[in-house]
Amino acid sequence: MSFDTDILIAGGGLNGPALALALSRAGFTVTVVDARPATTRASDNFDGRGYALALASKRLLDKIGIWDGVAANAQPMLDIKVSDGRAGEGPSPFFLHFDHTELEEGPMGYMLEDRFLYRAFLAAMEADEAITLVPETGVTDQSVDATGVTATLSDGTTRRARLLVGCDGRQSGVAQRAGIRRTGWGYGQTALVCAIAHEKPHDGVAHQFFMPPGPLAILPLPGNMSSIVWSETEENAKRINALGDEDYLAVLRPRFGDFLGEISLAGARFTYPLGLTVANDFVADRVALVGDAAHGMHPIAGQGLNAGLRDVAALTQILTEAKSRGEDISAIQVLERYQEWRRFDTQALVAATDLTNKLFSNDNPLLRAGRDIGMGLIGRVPALRRTFMREAAGLTGELPDLMR
Repeated sequence: MSFDTDILIAGGGLNGPALALALSRAGFTVTVVDARPATTRASDNFDGRGYALALASKRLLDKIGIWDGVAANAQPMLDIKVSDGRAGEGPSPFFLHFDHTELEEGPMGYMLEDRFLYRAFLAAMEADEAITLVPETGVTDQSVDATGVTATLSDGTTRRARLLVGCDGRQSGVAQRAGIRRTGWGYGQTALVCAIAHEKPHDGVAHQFFMPPGPLAILPLPGNMSSIVWSETEENAKRINALGDEDYLAVLRPRFGDFLGEISLAGARFTYPLGLTVANDFVADRVALVGDAAHGMHPIAGQGLNAGLRDVAALTQILTEAKSRGEDISAIQVLERYQEWRRFDTQALVAATDLTNKLFSNDNPLLRAGRDIGMGLIGRVPALRRTFMREAAGLTGELPDLMR
């Protein structure tokens, strides 16, 4: 049977476009089906949403032709400071400080706003003849046979491809229709997300402040601006988010501290529930999952998008190598190589974020003492400190070629 495209990607968030561009450069034809209108996310309006891109992710963006177009809007994360404490009392004297000068490769990562990254993806896809973008359309059904997959779209048309990739989030319809089950649980926490303008420069330093209800991440954006990911219990978050802007800031200030001077809100405010969800399988017959469709984790280490981009790099490499050997790229034995590669790394990352959140999101005095001593010891042992820094930069484990 003939194919409309080599690979059909369901979901056009960030992982979907990244995968499309990587596969196009590897010689595949790709169709991206996105339920949302493309022009909405490509708006010039600042809303404060940003991503912490690890160094390995920056390398991938460079190799698929995206980085040059966004570099001017990216803020290097030069240092990372991790501390523990209570709101209004300041951090514990035991803390971690990761200094980028200890890494030969440079900054551990970069902060980049969603609007700039998505706009660059959209422009690159539209300029690539091997990529077809189908906006405001979803995949509503799928069926596989001996050679490929046929997807039914919400506009009533069908597309036939060799492989269907689900980049459609934690509630992945692709995964559900393929019979892939999930394991997970909620944390009883909600993330409050916004951007803050502040009086003093941040000097490219990212902060992670652990408090009993949940962590507060302060991530540097260009200029005197920072992105905030503030985790609270569901009840507290609902109450805080219902406040007006000034009252919202009054609750944030004792948590944020005064080290950056006076603060004010910039852009919109967002909330999203926090939980863990991992697909029991990353592949099925003629189907693969990438990003949140495969694994959704706590944002405690800012690794959600980075883990998805690592999926992108690994799947691209597996499919490219299979194609060069003349193999059926969507055969289950090919897709299982991708699953085997990504499963251990993902399980380790999910376990680490889950354990860290449970260890720090409490006020148990014994646990508090243990974690403070632990951070103090890690901070004083250069080899341990460097290991944590390389992990944060995405430089550990078996790196795919696109991240080397």
